[in-house]
Amino acid sequence: MENVHLVPEEEEDDLYTGYNDYNPTFDSEDLHNDVAFQQAVRTSHGRRPPMTAKYPGTAIGGRPIGTAYGSRVPIGTAMGRPMTGAVQDGAARPMTAVRAAGYSSSIARGSAFDPLGQAKGPAPPLETKNEDTPEEKIKILEKKVNDLIEDSCLAHARGDLQVSLEKAKEAGRKERALVRQREQTGTADHINLDLTYSVLFNLANQYANNDMYTEALNTCQVIVKNKMFNNAGRLKVNMANIYFKQKNYTKAIKFYRMALDQISNAHNAMRIKIMQNIGVVFIHMGQYSDAITSFEYIMTESPNIKTGFNLILCYYAIGDRERMKKAFQKLICVPLGVDDDDKYIPPNDDPHANMVIEAIKNDKLHQMERERKALAEKYIMTSAKLIAPAIEMSFAAGFDWCVDMVKGSQYVELANDLEINKAITYLRQRDFKQAVETLKMFEKKDSRVKSAAATNLSFLYFLEKDFDQADRYAELAMSADRYNPAALINKGNTLFVKEDYEKAAEFYKESLRNDSSCTEALYNLGLTYKRLGRLEEALDCFLKLHAILRNSAQVMYQLANLYEMLEDPHQAIEWLMQLTSVTPTDAQVLAKLGDLYDNEGDKSQAFQYYYESYRYFPSNISVIEWLGAYYIDTQFCEKAIQYFERATLIQPTQVKWQLMVASCYRRSGNYQKALETYKEIHRKFPENVECLRFLVRLCTDMGLKEVQDYATKLKKVEKMKEIREQRVRSGRDSSARSRREGSAGSDSGQSNHGTSAKGERLSVKLKTLPGSNEPYEASTQQEIDASYVDPLGPQTQRPKTAARKRNEEDEFADEELGDDLLPE
Repeated sequence: MENVHLVPEEEEDDLYTGYNDYNPTFDSEDLHNDVAFQQAVRTSHGRRPPMTAKYPGTAIGGRPIGTAYGSRVPIGTAMGRPMTGAVQDGAARPMTAVRAAGYSSSIARGSAFDPLGQAKGPAPPLETKNEDTPEEKIKILEKKVNDLIEDSCLAHARGDLQVSLEKAKEAGRKERALVRQREQTGTADHINLDLTYSVLFNLANQYANNDMYTEALNTCQVIVKNKMFNNAGRLKVNMANIYFKQKNYTKAIKFYRMALDQISNAHNAMRIKIMQNIGVVFIHMGQYSDAITSFEYIMTESPNIKTGFNLILCYYAIGDRERMKKAFQKLICVPLGVDDDDKYIPPNDDPHANMVIEAIKNDKLHQMERERKALAEKYIMTSAKLIAPAIEMSFAAGFDWCVDMVKGSQYVELANDLEINKAITYLRQRDFKQAVETLKMFEKKDSRVKSAAATNLSFLYFLEKDFDQADRYAELAMSADRYNPAALINKGNTLFVKEDYEKAAEFYKESLRNDSSCTEALYNLGLTYKRLGRLEEALDCFLKLHAILRNSAQVMYQLANLYEMLEDPHQAIEWLMQLTSVTPTDAQVLAKLGDLYDNEGDKSQAFQYYYESYRYFPSNISVIEWLGAYYIDTQFCEKAIQYFERATLIQPTQVKWQLMVASCYRRSGNYQKALETYKEIHRKFPENVECLRFLVRLCTDMGLKEVQDYATKLKKVEKMKEIREQRVRSGRDSSARSRREGSAGSDSGQSNHGTSAKGERLSVKLKTLPGSNEPYEASTQQEIDASYVDPLGPQTQRPKTAARKRNEEDEFADEELGDDLLPE
């Protein structure tokens, strides 16, 4: 302690000196009690500068301003802040931190209040951009290139492929000009690679869309070879697609595999799609084993309906039954990713939920789900129909196996459709008994299946002309589903064949009310109105049908026939002309056109269409007769010979055609050939009177010795005909007498009436022939032809041009009654 010396207090150096000094300026604890400060905060009172001695006469003068803390700081603010509002030496007052809107100390007293400064006039215009600078020119050019790409894409969306290609080419030219301009300005480092890629990619696509595959491939090569473009290797998929369109399958496989190598495993969906394309290309190449390898990998990694269907096709192509079965089982187990339809059934107790379900019941998502499900059902049905005959010894056993598999899957409702397809397969094999038995199994099923089966049964019985059974099953189909248009049509058909046209029309109308697009019902309704004689209503039906089926030959023919019945030949010709544009080789239509033109007196047009009809179908007797008569009328008998010879080949037992050939030889002056032809006719028909008469005349004029033999034969034949005619007349008289007396033998008299009429017709023919002493040259065309025309009478001046359809417009053929009643 001796050595310890204490330092005096006045010399002590305290390290914390000055920390306890108090400065009232920074005192903020009692500011909420300071009235002046609070008033300054709430109003603009504190923003006003205090009055100083520079402005005499003020209330406060130069005395200090007091605060709640006393007058510690002279001429200060409430917190001791230096005053900024005072004007010193005439200088302008500087702006404070907080300034009232519209306040300005320079405004003279009494001036107008103008806080927005509207009295100063409009603001000066903005400075315009200087487009002459290189950067501005580059920006404008880039915008033009983008606009051209957009226009090209829009044109392609509209389907205008040529315009889209032109826009893409122009975008390429503009982009190259843009690159050159950047190189000239020394900004080549700022080239927009994304824009270049977009231009080239769009150009390649447009080339491919316009089938300019070489140019498209060259453009894709430019992109692929440029290492500056990211992910350019994916374009090899596009190049492979182009090679596939060119049927260059080897290169397509090569480029698909190159693209597959450049795509990482992270993009599994893309790799699966490329593998699927590879499999499809192998199918086109016929390498089914390689295709199976690709499809099996896909079904293992990411199964889908389309790949499963392709796999079944490949197994079917190589004939592997067991693997077909396994592939079908995999196909029906592929998840669709579609929710159950029960979520679209609205609950009754929640109106809000009902509104939501009503809104989503037919939205885009639900439509997509229905389309996906319908596609899956289509592939499964097609696969079952394809493999059913191949996987078992008989197609029936194969169908049964497929039905059992489907019943245990999520597509259980397809089992009934497969059963109906089994019946249809029986129909295609002409095994109607098995088809009927299969369909009869559905009589106790639910309403939809029962209606479909009964509809098919009704149609089958209708084709077999068992109209009672057809009517029974049509009634059964309607009772199961009254809104089935096919069932209503079948019911109407059965009534139509029973000639109950009014009721048939009612069922056709009901079918149209249920399905306005049912063309079979509309067609049959038109035929029904036609049978009822309501031609205008029938015409209206077929005009509506023509608006739906623009190129239907049957509808056009019906319209032409109706206009002909309505005595409007010009409209009938117009519709037949449209029909020839659809079926230019229909001989009956061409013959009908010839008939209409002949009725109108236009022989040249009639000859043109009759000749075309003969060219396509040279066996129509009516057309042959008209053409032969046309050449005789125009004094070209040599040309008429070929047509009558054709008629002779078609109807060799009809003597009139051979007589016409001989007559043409005689008229053309070839008497020797005419004589030979008459001799040949006499050898085949020794009792033909007309042939013997011409033989007598020709032999007499030519001085031949056979004239006496032919004259003797002629007398014998005439004598026999007279005896035959007397017997016919006596039989006719006895039948008339028995009818007058009302005897029991009236039936026999009626049976002989036709024979007597025939004898009378023969006697008339004999009277019209020229006498034996008259020269044959004096015989007119009318007299000669009258002796060997059809029993309809002499009509050689305008021969009968039947050329009419065999009442097919009124016949209920299968195609007219809607053969689509059997589902595809």
